[in-house]
Amino acid sequence: MSALGSGAPLAGPRRGGASATGHLILVRTTASGGATRADIATDLAPLFTHKLSPADWRRLAEKEIGNLIANGLVTETRGRLAPSETGALAAARFLGQKGPIAAPWSELRDVALIAKGLGLEKETAARLKPLARVEGLRTLIVQKAFGLSVKKNPPPTKLRAQLAVIALERAFGNRIKAGFGKGSALSAKAGRLLAGQLSQNPRAFTTDAKLIAELAVEHVGARESTLEGLRLGVLRGLGAQALEQGSTEIATPSAERPVMPARVAEPTPTLASVANDVAPAAVKAPPPPASRPDLSEFARAVKKAAASRAEGWPGSRKAFISHVWDAIRTTQTSWKVSEIEFKCMLAEAHRLGALVLANADLKDKKSIKEFESSAVPYKNTVWHFVRVEE
Repeated sequence: MSALGSGAPLAGPRRGGASATGHLILVRTTASGGATRADIATDLAPLFTHKLSPADWRRLAEKEIGNLIANGLVTETRGRLAPSETGALAAARFLGQKGPIAAPWSELRDVALIAKGLGLEKETAARLKPLARVEGLRTLIVQKAFGLSVKKNPPPTKLRAQLAVIALERAFGNRIKAGFGKGSALSAKAGRLLAGQLSQNPRAFTTDAKLIAELAVEHVGARESTLEGLRLGVLRGLGAQALEQGSTEIATPSAERPVMPARVAEPTPTLASVANDVAPAAVKAPPPPASRPDLSEFARAVKKAAASRAEGWPGSRKAFISHVWDAIRTTQTSWKVSEIEFKCMLAEAHRLGALVLANADLKDKKSIKEFESSAVPYKNTVWHFVRVEE
């Protein structure tokens, strides 16, 4: 159990500013009509009660409200809370806005806070419009998760191609810059299989939309890929970050020298956070990291494996790709590459001239299974062999 969940004392009021949790409460008070204490406890509960008990959340909310009032960021009149002029400016800057925001709570929650949770608070209103649609939200989540540009809202086919390039670069330990470009060199199926290796549970996805939906769900820790499910996942992440900041203050702006509130830093994953309050004895040690090869190491290992499995006459010896794969997965276990990663790495190594692949003009029916399992589609060609240079 976490310290808060076990009944440990909650952090008391801070001086001179609001905590990250306090800023979230401050945002709620800026909604049209302000908010009562009950509104704050109810409306912000989804951000915190996956980490805190309802009682602990209410205690924390009361302490943070008291801190906001004590620091002149919020006023209370007849049981209703509203931001002061300074408080409204602090809330706006927390959300990446230049001036006070006048909007209903639903809009602040579903647009402004979702943007904040994804690190998109500096984007224009036009770029945030996709947040209102489940497809757009999935796309933005995946773009942020894998470091892709969020300046455009690409169709699923283009996003899948971009993800395939990332997966290929990761297969090489991020020590090459893949040259697939827009992904046109790979078929849709091959690109989707490769991009599927980015999933926590790598598998074949039947459509690009399903691939993107699953990656979005995994990144925000949502239970489902619906619009509401993804929003809840993002908001919970925002709440968890606020709690991890603990007593760290976010400075509030003064009239003399405005200061931008510090962004809530993305926490570094730990065993404790991954286990989510599981007792240490129940936490399994993480598996050793994969030792991915660079291009030259990969090519050397493949050529060696191909030479030991090659068939044909001197000067024209070649090995089925499936036979080379059997050798590689046995001898290079530390690489931890999947078959689809291996085949796409082969295609990239061939494109860069590190090794040579060959196709079969005539297929021996006795070896049809080897041909089928060796096939590597690339552009308008299907490779079946690794050529052995002698």
